Amino acid sequence: MSTASVSTHILDTSIGRPAQGVPVSLSARGAGNEAEWTALGTSATDADGRCKDLPAVPPGTTHVRLCFETEAYLSVHRDEAAFFPEVTVTFTVTPGEHYHVPLLLNPFGYSVYRGS
Repeated sequence: MSTASVSTHILDTSIGRPAQGVPVSLSARGAGNEAEWTALGTSATDADGRCKDLPAVPPGTTHVRLCFETEAYLSVHRDEAAFFPEVTVTFTVTPGEHYHVPLLLNPFGYSVYRGS
């Protein structure tokens, strides 16, 4: 059976546009909350707010973590430090499934969901 795959994008809901240049890292771990996280790779959002080059998830992965480094992006659009310097999203995966996990971001809030 094939491994799970992950994709993401970020929409800045305060301006209604994709968030470009946000660093994103992908980590994975096997079964059990005591398992160690393994860094799989990093990317950054493109002009469309998408990360198109996230690495494959290895076999045996049960949990995936996306970390969005939002501080620099949010600070550019405001005169003060970002309230959310990073957003970390952890979710479970099943082999063979694709997981698209968008981040809707604004200076004082965010939302994530499983997209298609």
